[in-house]
Amino acid sequence: MILLILSLLSLFVNQGYVYAGDIKGKVLIQGGKGVKDAVVYIDEVPGGKFSPPGEPAVMDQRNLRFIPHVLPILVGTTVYFLNNDNVLHNVFSPDVCPGELDLGTWFKGDVKKYTFTKPCIVTILCNVHPEMEAYIVVLKTPYFAVTDRGGNFTIKDIPPGEYTLKVWHEKLKGKDIKVKVPEKGSVYINLILSR
Repeated sequence: MILLILSLLSLFVNQGYVYAGDIKGKVLIQGGKGVKDAVVYIDEVPGGKFSPPGEPAVMDQRNLRFIPHVLPILVGTTVYFLNNDNVLHNVFSPDVCPGELDLGTWFKGDVKKYTFTKPCIVTILCNVHPEMEAYIVVLKTPYFAVTDRGGNFTIKDIPPGEYTLKVWHEKLKGKDIKVKVPEKGSVYINLILSR
């Protein structure tokens, strides 16, 4: 009987934290309009060690655009860069942070990959098409979300505690606030950014 209880308990613990809450809210610009493509994240979790996901993240190139425009990932994640256009693309970053990131030129249907090993914000460009631009936000925890068109976000299954919640956006000033995550349920937050 004790063995059965311990087995069931380990099943719950191995799926994540036994108690976990969510952060839900909106990112707005002064005036009340929702902000799309803002990354909302918990920067640090004391004692938290997180393994990158087994599956790669994906950034596509379609109609001379990077999709998604903003891609948050956990440190150590490999990103597959697809080319679904009928033209050549050449993905690179001018940023020092990720290290040497120049994937060369490739055709439709080919895939290039890169593993991001340091937390940072990486500008992704195409050497062939200067109008193409995207961002990969490399984070230390898996607790993040990207806002939708209305500025809405949800970060799920966060261990209870007090954290610093941060917001990054490519054109607006970031914001940091303290937040207390409950053992169960959600905390609701509206964040107002400025230019």
